[in-house]
Amino acid sequence: MKVLVVDDDPDMRRLLSLALGHVGGMEVVTISGGESIVEAVAADNFDAVVLDVMMPVLDGPQCLALLRANESTRNIPVVFLTAKGDTEDLDNLREKSGFETLRKPFDPLTLAETLRRMLGKE
Repeated sequence: MKVLVVDDDPDMRRLLSLALGHVGGMEVVTISGGESIVEAVAADNFDAVVLDVMMPVLDGPQCLALLRANESTRNIPVVFLTAKGDTEDLDNLREKSGFETLRKPFDPLTLAETLRRMLGKE
């Protein structure tokens, strides 16, 4: 499974790479922001995008809108990653993406398994 991780925090990108890649056996590509998300997704064959909600310039929901507006990236599964714990916020994100939302902090040892289950790729 090949996953694109989009997060502005370099430590979080490193942690996600380790959790999904080293521990979870996934192929992981990371980018630091959403400005190039459509090009990154269109240029490669990703199975999913893990997208941070709160980022400067373009936030997660704005990135999702860009992906959905482009014919070649419209159907890529997107799972939001958020530190927000408010039920209303989580429901809103779930509705936008069509998937459950991963919460920070997460367990790095089970993150890949959780993501696979969310995407139906167990």
